[in-house]
Amino acid sequence: MRNILVLLTFLFTTVIFSQELNCTVNVIAQQTGNDNNVVFKTLEKQLTEFINNTQWTDKSFRLEERINCSMVINVREYNDDLFSASLQISSSRPIFNSTYSSPVYNYNDKDFNFQYLEFQNLVYNPIQFESNLISVLSFHIYMILGMDGDSFLLNGGGQYFKQAQTIANYSQQLNGQGWKLEDGLQSRFALIDNLMSPTFKEMRSAMYNYHIGGLDVMSGNSKKGKSKVISALSELDKVHRRRPNSYLMRVFFDAKSDEIMDVLSGGPSVNITQALDILNKIAPMHSQKWRNIKF
Repeated sequence: MRNILVLLTFLFTTVIFSQELNCTVNVIAQQTGNDNNVVFKTLEKQLTEFINNTQWTDKSFRLEERINCSMVINVREYNDDLFSASLQISSSRPIFNSTYSSPVYNYNDKDFNFQYLEFQNLVYNPIQFESNLISVLSFHIYMILGMDGDSFLLNGGGQYFKQAQTIANYSQQLNGQGWKLEDGLQSRFALIDNLMSPTFKEMRSAMYNYHIGGLDVMSGNSKKGKSKVISALSELDKVHRRRPNSYLMRVFFDAKSDEIMDVLSGGPSVNITQALDILNKIAPMHSQKWRNIKF
């Protein structure tokens, strides 16, 4: 009996501690004119199980530590087993001593074309190309893990970004868009290439300081936290001076612009004149939000 209890405890612990993600997947197919086709619901269910039940790292995650994220697949065209779609990915992380979750990764992958047969086996191989469906999803999963890791530990997401780069490299054998240098400055290739480049090193340290030194201390010392957020923005300014109007900067502010507006508008008064100058310089696409900051 004791052996059975030990075995059950082990199995229960494995379920609770092995998976890293709490991901919601939605497949929207209205543009196809046939959104009631059962294949879309099957795809949604299979991807939800695949993402949430695969062990993506060698680390243990408690149930409450699983990363909350979502993926919305908007299918534009569908012909037999060929899908033309876009993919919207978002993830967040909890803020210390708060009920607030901070957006960390927000990415719109417009070139998500894949082949899928209903009920096909979905398997991730870390060193070998399986399909564009698996490659695109696993690439963004490691981006989620990397961004999350960097927000808790300085350069803590490095191993996950390396795996995302590995996926990008072995997926170049496919003719699909987004994996190659020639696919442009707003591709998966450009995203991970920039993140791994020393040219953008302050992006990753800013991610750490913004969360750990900024948002995570707001509940205990909101003035100190607000000042640290502004300091993190100064780090981003260094990147901008080195590489103006970079795609990586756009990805950062796609996730953070609303939050920055709220943080700088609320709480104790600090000198944010310099921060506004930096924001208008490095993220002019959000200038309307910066004008809404009250201080």
